[in-house]
Amino acid sequence: MAAELTGRTSKSAPVDEDSEAERETESEADDEAAADDGAEEEPEFDAAATLDQPTGELPLLRPAPDRHSGDRIADRYRLEECTTQSEFFSSWRAVDEKLRRAVGVHLLAAGHQRARGVLAAAKSAALLGDPRFVQVLDAVQEGDHVYVIREWLPGASDLAQLLADGPLEPYDAYQMVRQVSEAIAAAHRRGQAHLRLTPRCVLRTEGGQYRINGIAVDAALRGLPDEDAALTDTRAIGALLYAALTHRWPYPEDRYDLQGLPKSLGCVPPDQVRAGVHKGLAEIAARALCEHPPHHQDPITTPEELVKAIALMPKIRQPEPPPPPAYTPPPRPQPHRPAHPQQQLRLETAGTRAPANTSRPSRPRLRRLVRLTASVVALAAIGMASWQLVSHLNKHEGNSVDGQQPPPTQSAPASPGSVVGKPVTIADVLSFNPLGDGPEHASETSLAHDGDPATSWQTSGYNEDLGGAYKAGTGLLVDLGSVQRVSSVEVQLGGSGTVQLLAAPKDAPTTPAATKAGLDGLGAPAAQGSGGTVELKPGQPLTTRYLLIWLTSVPKDGSDGKYRGKIAEVKVTG
Repeated sequence: MAAELTGRTSKSAPVDEDSEAERETESEADDEAAADDGAEEEPEFDAAATLDQPTGELPLLRPAPDRHSGDRIADRYRLEECTTQSEFFSSWRAVDEKLRRAVGVHLLAAGHQRARGVLAAAKSAALLGDPRFVQVLDAVQEGDHVYVIREWLPGASDLAQLLADGPLEPYDAYQMVRQVSEAIAAAHRRGQAHLRLTPRCVLRTEGGQYRINGIAVDAALRGLPDEDAALTDTRAIGALLYAALTHRWPYPEDRYDLQGLPKSLGCVPPDQVRAGVHKGLAEIAARALCEHPPHHQDPITTPEELVKAIALMPKIRQPEPPPPPAYTPPPRPQPHRPAHPQQQLRLETAGTRAPANTSRPSRPRLRRLVRLTASVVALAAIGMASWQLVSHLNKHEGNSVDGQQPPPTQSAPASPGSVVGKPVTIADVLSFNPLGDGPEHASETSLAHDGDPATSWQTSGYNEDLGGAYKAGTGLLVDLGSVQRVSSVEVQLGGSGTVQLLAAPKDAPTTPAATKAGLDGLGAPAAQGSGGTVELKPGQPLTTRYLLIWLTSVPKDGSDGKYRGKIAEVKVTG
């Protein structure tokens, strides 16, 4: 199919890898159309390659297993909600009753001629071990059914949902295409391809990191060939960026709640479809999507070339948040002060002035008036002196009661030279297991920074402690979202153990991958400690985006006698 799609590319129109035979089954009518078109392109049947097909019998395109909400498979997974229903397979949100977590399930009849390819693709994807991809947890044939169990990301939104309200901002579009391109390029270097990368396969977590779902498996479920895999995935990433910038699907048909472009328009840069599009991103999208990009630019035909092109363009910085409104303190109430005695006397005497036509007082009456005035002035002077004395005592004694000085209302200033670290927000936490068979309990990593010490991420159970013949360690990769200053990291373990702190270089271009080379690229441990709560404080503050919490020794679990590590909380201080 990919070869056919490439062949029908024209100079004026991009290639749509999501043709009728490959479209996502969003409705029963679309499923039937896709099934009909796909049946015409099915390869010639090989009876020896069909699972559970007796020798000499004709092949059967067996329909999807008939399942309902509440059914249990493998005596472990309870089906909750059907998310995709096609003629040959169904996809479900389910619950792993053993580990009490949500998972995704694909169901396929074992007798279907695609069953063997689906199992092979799922097992290959499970060995990829890259935390940027949604992890395949299990792939098993049980009786007449084949089922693939994958990680479920609660709270994540796919790109189609993110585009529901309009195009992405330039910074968000840049982060999406950069992270997706780096992940797909890394998979191609390991011999893996996606082949069906759509807006519903690209998920953004609550921490702002992008995860890719369905690598190899989605294509195997639909029987898509892997010819021109590099070009197929590159064109798909170009379509994702085009849609993110323009809020239009870059093909004639309407898809993913986006309006398609007129067929006569051809392959035009995104900035000619919508005003205000970032010029650098528009060029990247056109070069990745169009066979002959505008302005005689060189086309981008592989994910590796796409990563290099994005790295060469000026980085798009995250916009500064708007400043908070200026704080205006409320008006301070003025204390009520009694009038000065002499002023009060003037006010009183002014109000009792005798009329102008009153006769002049007699001498005895005048003497009585003078004595009265002198007495009032003396009393006022005594009152004024007493008031000033009380105010002076209150000021110097702090209104002490029974000789006890009240506590000060303000805290003492910090000693000169002291620096108080600020908490650093953790954007995402990923399981990092380069020395094993893939991430351990990848869906539980959020429990290590949810603010609740009662919940924790845990490793698998080992028959012996880490650091021995089994493997040197395992841990969590902490993503701070951007390069930050780190002065210390506090790790609260669920029990005890030994833990090391490693950091990626501040100019690391990509997320450290869970491979032996990725561990070496993190450098020597910056700090180490052991106990229940460990404070990892490097000799000099680190400047990095990625921190590795590396467990090198874990305690024995009393429940089953196996060695198991737990991380309840990780706190980073700048």
